[in-house]
Amino acid sequence: QVQLAESGGGLVQAGASLRLSCAASGSVFGILRMGWYRQAPGKQRELVATITSGGTTNYADSVKGRFTISRDNAKNPVYLQMNSLKPEDTAVYYCKAERFGMDYWGKGTLVTVSS
Repeated sequence: QVQLAESGGGLVQAGASLRLSCAASGSVFGILRMGWYRQAPGKQRELVATITSGGTTNYADSVKGRFTISRDNAKNPVYLQMNSLKPEDTAVYYCKAERFGMDYWGKGTLVTVSS
C-alpha cells in the first residue's frame, strides 16, 4: 500500500504562484510514475502533470509553460510549482502514484484562484 499526502493548497489571486507537495509513504519502492490531477466543481477529474521514475514529464496543454512538476533526488516528495494562476485553475488537486499496475490517490488539496 502507498499513502499519499498533499499539501500547499490555498486561496490566491490571479497571477499568483503556489507550490503543491505530495509525500508518499508506505510501500514506495517500485512507484513507476507520480502525477497531479485536478477536479473542478461539476467537472471530471483531469490530468495536470506527471513525472516518471526516470524523470520524464508530461503536462496538460492548459498548464504548459505555467506549471512545473518535479521531485527531489529520492523521488519523494513530488512538487507542482504553479505560476501565473488563473481562476480556471480553481480545483481540488490530487496526487496519484502508479505502482505495479495499481493506482493510489491522495485526499486532495483545494486551490482557489480569485479574479
